[in-house]
Amino acid sequence: MKHRLTIPVVVAALALGGAAACGGPPEPEGPTPEELEQARQDSIEAARRAAMEDSLARAREQARRDSIAAAEARRAAIAAETEAAMAIINEMIFFDFDRSAITPTAEIALMKKLAVLRANPNVRVRIAGHADERGSVEYNRALGQRRAEAAKSFLTNRGIDASRVTTVSFGEDRPLVNESNEDAWAQNRRDEFSVIAGGDQMRNPEGQ
Repeated sequence: MKHRLTIPVVVAALALGGAAACGGPPEPEGPTPEELEQARQDSIEAARRAAMEDSLARAREQARRDSIAAAEARRAAIAAETEAAMAIINEMIFFDFDRSAITPTAEIALMKKLAVLRANPNVRVRIAGHADERGSVEYNRALGQRRAEAAKSFLTNRGIDASRVTTVSFGEDRPLVNESNEDAWAQNRRDEFSVIAGGDQMRNPEGQ
């Protein structure tokens, strides 16, 4: 009796034979060259982005530091200018014995004060007149007032509003030098100037 093989049986046999010849199921294939190249390109792009982000972060930090440094420099410049302007205002002027007339030297100092006051319209000043110890207390008090008013008139006659300048006299009560000689008296007959408003931030026209 002859055996007849059907097609399904033959296919199954061939499949079994192939599997046996290969020693088991086929191994998975590795990445293709295209996939390897794509992975390389992805790695390069990631590194590029990381470098760019790092560069941007460093640039932002440097910009922040530069901004802080610039602000500090501006504050320092404003403080220095204010200090210089204040020194001009605070400079004392001196008078001849028993006189309230503005001397040529005092006029130079007052012209500098005038420029500062013009550049800083919000600044208000007080002028305090003083005298040396010779003469009566009442006379020296009146002399000190005349000296303060002389300096105020010098400024107001040149355009400074009178409301920005106040005056007071201390006569002989507050000597700059507590001695009784010509040098001391020369320093004691004076006007002192002080800023009483608007001195937080001042422009110095001489520094421009």
